[in-house]
Amino acid sequence: MNASDLMSKANQAVASAKLLLDAGDADGACNRAYYAMFDAARAALLASGSPVQPEIARTHNGLITAFSLHLTATP
Repeated sequence: MNASDLMSKANQAVASAKLLLDAGDADGACNRAYYAMFDAARAALLASGSPVQPEIARTHNGLITAFSLHLTATP
């Protein structure tokens, strides 16, 4: 899956989150919003060309670690 595919997936998750929130399902909306962020973060790593093994960025902890190492500024 490439960065564009992942951003499309993230956008779909955002749309689903809005529908769920509008229907009064805050828990479901939070779940979809979280996965929107997850897929957008994976897309950002791919788009940046960061040297991250694909299997690492598929886990929640691995993604958070890789994003922190490669895409956040350090003082």
